[in-house]
Amino acid sequence: MSNKSSAYYVPAQSHWPIVGAVALFLLALGAGITVQHAGSDSAGGVVGKIILFGGFFVLLFMLAGWFRSVIMESMSGLYSAQIARSFRQGMSWFIFSEVMFFGAFFGALFYARMIAVPWLGGASNNAMTHEVLWPGFEAIWPLLSTPDGTTTQAMPWQGIPLKNTIILLASSVTLHMAHLSLERNRRMALIVWLEITIVLAGFFLYFQGVEYAHAYHEMGLTLQSGVYGNTFFLLTGFHGMHVCLGTLFLIVLLGRIAKDHFTPGDHFAFQAGSWYWHFVDVVWLCLFVFVYVL
Repeated sequence: MSNKSSAYYVPAQSHWPIVGAVALFLLALGAGITVQHAGSDSAGGVVGKIILFGGFFVLLFMLAGWFRSVIMESMSGLYSAQIARSFRQGMSWFIFSEVMFFGAFFGALFYARMIAVPWLGGASNNAMTHEVLWPGFEAIWPLLSTPDGTTTQAMPWQGIPLKNTIILLASSVTLHMAHLSLERNRRMALIVWLEITIVLAGFFLYFQGVEYAHAYHEMGLTLQSGVYGNTFFLLTGFHGMHVCLGTLFLIVLLGRIAKDHFTPGDHFAFQAGSWYWHFVDVVWLCLFVFVYVL
């Protein structure tokens, strides 16, 4: 980021926010329709998938265009030291909002496990509730059956989840090494470490896809598998979406590094990408413990 300008730069009106809003609307609409028709070959399911993938393409188009605009402004010397502080504050608040986002889902998981399930099982002098609502209900976690008799299996923490944990932890180390290389102006080491990080991110996404396919086709673990299936796929799915965005962020940074956009003393965009990636890794560690292990 260049700090040639002494004035506070105010960008012109942009169409990218409304494009991003349209992309998020299509994603939400497509995901809702797809989930509603999951497990069927109806036309609604096909339409939902088309809208969902359309939302992804619009989102990628928005990210590419908006990144390009910001990069051009930065390289044109329009940003001042105050703009740099604004970027840091904005990224900090963005990550805080993401903490609250995942906090809500972890809160739902905690409520289901620690309050709702014991209550249905007769805790707090509520002895008759399960007999009325769900005869034969057992207050254990994870819940592997639903009131209509549908059964599933719990995803073990060994295997792919443990492998993905190791992969993400390794990616944090390699990204930190890339950051150190940038600060020491070691360009080749910077590129190599960052490329390794991106490859590790690709492996994580691949193995998560394998895990989902195994869950759906061999374990009977789906979004229709009661509260356990719901919380499992919502938490791991949203995390996977964040890994996708983080990987795109890293790829953009690699392209900028190839064009010598960063210097040892001026590289906040790289720092922002590092903050985001390390946050994603911390969230996964929490997921691994509270969703898979406990």
